[in-house]
Amino acid sequence: MNKKVFNPRAIAGGRWPVLIHVGRTSGVAYRTPLDAHPVAGGYLFVLVYGSRSDWVQNVLAARGARLRVDGREVELTAPRLIGKDEAFLALPDEVLRPPKLLRITEFLHMDLLAG
Repeated sequence: MNKKVFNPRAIAGGRWPVLIHVGRTSGVAYRTPLDAHPVAGGYLFVLVYGSRSDWVQNVLAARGARLRVDGREVELTAPRLIGKDEAFLALPDEVLRPPKLLRITEFLHMDLLAG
């Protein structure tokens, strides 16, 4: 449902951050709208479906990706999985934490590529 309905609409609408990543076996460029939050020196991604999601595995394999946010693209590098305690410390206070009901325990942190 997400890939066929939500994702294309979210990308076309331009309101969601869109991660541009390359398939680890196909080499195809994918665009995935995500819950991405700016943090000191980079971005933090909420892993609603966990770290085994294809997009997460693609980013880890490629050691980076691009993020289209606020009408511009930024290059991200050094992806790493972090736990909720570290993630919650990094997130600004005004960002709502995922509800406990969702049991989200993993987050992906990436650094902005200097340049």
